[in-house]
Amino acid sequence: MPFSAPKGTYDVRPPDSARWLEVRGALLAPARLAGYALIDTPIFEDTALFARGVGESTDVVSKEMFTFTDKGGRSLTLRPEGTAGVVRAVVEHGLHHGQLPVKVWYAGPMFRHERPQAGRFRQFQQVGIEALGVDDPALDAEVVALAVEAFRELGLQRTELLLTTLGDRVCRPVYTEQLREFLAGLPLDADTRRRAEVNPLRVLDDKRPEVQALVADAPALVEHLCEECRVHYDLVRAHLTDLGISWHEAPRLVRGLDYYMRTTFELQHPLLGAQSAVGGGGRYDGLSEAIGGPPLPGIGWALGVERTLLALDAEGVHGEPPARCAVFAVPLSEDARRFTVPLIDELRRAGIPTDMAYGGRGLKGAMKAADRSGAALAVVIGAEELATRVVQLKDLSTGEQQAVSADDVVAQVRKRLP
Repeated sequence: MPFSAPKGTYDVRPPDSARWLEVRGALLAPARLAGYALIDTPIFEDTALFARGVGESTDVVSKEMFTFTDKGGRSLTLRPEGTAGVVRAVVEHGLHHGQLPVKVWYAGPMFRHERPQAGRFRQFQQVGIEALGVDDPALDAEVVALAVEAFRELGLQRTELLLTTLGDRVCRPVYTEQLREFLAGLPLDADTRRRAEVNPLRVLDDKRPEVQALVADAPALVEHLCEECRVHYDLVRAHLTDLGISWHEAPRLVRGLDYYMRTTFELQHPLLGAQSAVGGGGRYDGLSEAIGGPPLPGIGWALGVERTLLALDAEGVHGEPPARCAVFAVPLSEDARRFTVPLIDELRRAGIPTDMAYGGRGLKGAMKAADRSGAALAVVIGAEELATRVVQLKDLSTGEQQAVSADDVVAQVRKRLP
């Protein structure tokens, strides 16, 4: 029996891979226009990086990480999220000693041992951005706006922005104690009570309806902000208003990672059911210190490629898949093939996506392959064309055909392509 992909994983394969690449690129396009540059970190890191950075009380660290011991006895973990590794890389290589903020983007697989279902995988693809070294409400607004714009550019109309603030190291501990006292009076199960003792905010993030009903009257953090956090949040919202971005206030939004503080947000799509989050992020001042680095404020987001594809399908936004090539060459003999190979190389060097019929197919089979390729034009080379160095340039949508000099193929193709 042949092997299959491991449970909770999948293969990105043609022809769907063209759309997958297009979506991933589109999600990052607004950030690249805003000066964000590529950073690529290892797929696995020291386990302690995530335990200290993401938070040991989170489900991500306590239940979902793929952790293994290497041959040197070191504990390593496949990255469950991207931010901790990016902050580690920025500090390790001293990027924060240059121009600030450090603006970077990343794309790649993340790994969490979850129960596979629609939109949730054990290996999943994220794109993300991080802006480090500056604490400025205008930067927060930029980061949020770039996420909103990413979905807008893809044609999604139903994405909703949820926004809140989680305070800082001054006001959040005071609120946390009040929340812990409130939770102590509730009939929580043993596991939830332990979570409440370690980090009571985790209880607010519990998606079980019975827990949500119990915490409905819990105090809200936004009602206990210090003056500095209140001013910061007001300015973030003012900038978003100036950018024409609307949002829903979500005072109970926590998200699943401990490093968030102040501006926190999530993007949801109402047509995706229980797995409605398509992305999110927030400010994580304090993360650098947690992993042994210097004070380094930062804010960022991660967007899920798979859930974005599901959202596009849910809204019926499909678009035209990009053609695999623009020109398809059809040699009709072995001599013609010898002539065609350097011809298609010339077209490719000119930046024109080109393919050819391989395997010695006849004219009928080769033209079927040309139609399936999605090419706009076919170049047909037979015995007569070899003798005269004049090839047949055929428009595959209209069927119109014209003889052109082999020395002029690149120029003639360029004239006919959009």
